[in-house]
Amino acid sequence: MITSEAATVMPSPDRQWTAVLARDARADGTFVYGVSSTGIYCRPTCPSRRPRRDRVRFFADPAAAARAGFRACKRCRPDSAGPSAQAQAIARVSAFLRAHADEPVTLARLGRLVGLSATHLQRAFTRQVGVSPRQFQAACRADRFRRALGDGRAVTDAVYEAGYGSPSRVYEVQPTGAGVSPARYRTGAAGVRISVSLAACSLGRVLVAATAEGVCAVKIGDSDRALMAALAREFPAADITTDTPPRAAWVRAVVARIDGRPTSADVPLDVRGTAFQWRVWEALRRIPAGETRTYAEVATAIGRPTAARAVARACATNPVAVVIPCHRVLPKGGGTGGYRWGPERKQRLLKRERARRS
Repeated sequence: MITSEAATVMPSPDRQWTAVLARDARADGTFVYGVSSTGIYCRPTCPSRRPRRDRVRFFADPAAAARAGFRACKRCRPDSAGPSAQAQAIARVSAFLRAHADEPVTLARLGRLVGLSATHLQRAFTRQVGVSPRQFQAACRADRFRRALGDGRAVTDAVYEAGYGSPSRVYEVQPTGAGVSPARYRTGAAGVRISVSLAACSLGRVLVAATAEGVCAVKIGDSDRALMAALAREFPAADITTDTPPRAAWVRAVVARIDGRPTSADVPLDVRGTAFQWRVWEALRRIPAGETRTYAEVATAIGRPTAARAVARACATNPVAVVIPCHRVLPKGGGTGGYRWGPERKQRLLKRERARRS
C-alpha cells in the first residue's frame, strides 16, 4: 500500500503515462491508474493490455482510486501491500542476471529461481522489461565491460572479467558502440578533439558538437553552462573546445531543423551506439517531416515487432536531437510521450513540421 508520505510527490502525467507504457517496475508503488472504460485501477506494471490514453486517470494511491469509483484489478492487485508477485519475480531475475552477467544462464535455471516455467518467465520478463532475459543479460555484460574500461582496466582483462570469453566476441557484439574501439572507450575519448558551437534557436539554446568525422552531439536547453557540462560528462577525456567551432553549414542545418525552416544540407554523424540503436535511429531518419510513427510501428519497421519498449529506450538515448528525429515517435495510446529535451519542445517541433507539410 502506498503511504501518505510516499504519495506527497507525484510524477507528472507524461512521466506516469510513459511508466505505464513501459510497465516500469520502478514506478510500482508511486501511483496507480484507472481506466474509465472498465472501471478498474491498476499498478503501472500490470500485465494487462495498455488502455487508450484518453481513458486513463492517475491517482496517488489505491484509496484515491477507490474513492473515485474504481475497482482493484484482480491481475496486478494494486490494493495489496508491496509490488505484485510477478514484479517481485522479475526483479529477482533481473538482479540474478546482473550478478551473473559473466556466465551462461538458462531460462530453466531462472524459472526454478522464481517458481515459474521457462515459457511463462520469458513472456513475463519481456513484457515487463522490454527485452528478453538473454538480451538483458547481454546488456548487463556490456555494462560491466564498459565499467571495467572506465575504471582503467586493461582491455584484455575487461574482456574476460565481463564474461565474453575472447576478444573476437567483443568486436562482434560491439559493447562500446559501433565505430568505437574498446581502447578508445577506455580513455574516455582521450585524444579526440571535439569542437563546439552554442547558438540561439526558437527552443532556447542549442549545442552542436562535432569531431573531424561529423556531429557527435546535439543538445537543446536553456543554459549554455548546463549544455557544456552535459557534454563534458559524456566525453570526460576529450579535448573539448569552442575556439574552433564545427563547420558552419552543419550548425546552420541543425538550427534550421529546430526552427522549422527547410534545409537540404547533409549533417554527417560520428555517434556511438549499439547495433540495435543504430537500426532504430536509421528508421527514425526515414520518417518524413510532418509525419509521426508509434514505437510499435518503428519496432515493426526494423523487424522487431515485440521490441516497442526497447525502441523507446533507443529514442531516449539519441545523442543528436533533430538530426535523428526521435521527436517524431509517439506512444500508441496517444499523447506526446517522453522527450529528452522536454515534452513542450517536442510538441512545438511536431506542430511546425505539420504546418510546413500542410
